[in-house]
Amino acid sequence: MSARTPGAGGANQTIVHVMRHGEVHNPDKILYGRLPDYHLSERGQAQARAVADWLSLRDITHVVASPLERAQETAAPIAAHKGLVVNTDHELIESENIFEGQKVSPGDGALRDPRNWWHLRNPRTPSWGEPYRNIAARMRRAVYRAREAAEGHEAVCVSHQLPVETLRRAMTDKQLHHFPTRRMCNLASVTSFYFYGDSFVGWGYAELAGQ
Repeated sequence: MSARTPGAGGANQTIVHVMRHGEVHNPDKILYGRLPDYHLSERGQAQARAVADWLSLRDITHVVASPLERAQETAAPIAAHKGLVVNTDHELIESENIFEGQKVSPGDGALRDPRNWWHLRNPRTPSWGEPYRNIAARMRRAVYRAREAAEGHEAVCVSHQLPVETLRRAMTDKQLHHFPTRRMCNLASVTSFYFYGDSFVGWGYAELAGQ
């Protein structure tokens, strides 16, 4: 785990763990984005259970997830360990992307089509999808709602790679635009945000399911 040192513990401390969902069954290797009916693979289910086992030792009192199936399925074993329900927060959802439903790996069709190059013109916004500033704003709102719901305890929010990465950058005053290959948000990873009262005081990162 890497972290800035959090503030003093006690009844005034709340921790919000923001988790990326586990591996998804995606044999066609498309950018599935917000498309429905994309579920965890067997490996993804194992990752979710592994993180749930780790978090079962924590003081989790609130579990909330993106409405997409892969996030709900990742949150389910965490909530089950604690006898909680999985709440849904639509602001934890995956970011919008113009290439949703297409193949976008290097050398694949969508990025080789000159008709799509206009969407790649500005990586700082980015021009191909939901603005980073909008992602950061909605993810902050979701985290602060979770902090309030679990005040004095711990909450888990299950979201998606780009929203989690953007949130961490926003919370730590980093520039929001970045290279996708430099994201610190692997499958089933947990980025924890520490609050003292309603003030953000530190953060940590862990890969509890391994890779």
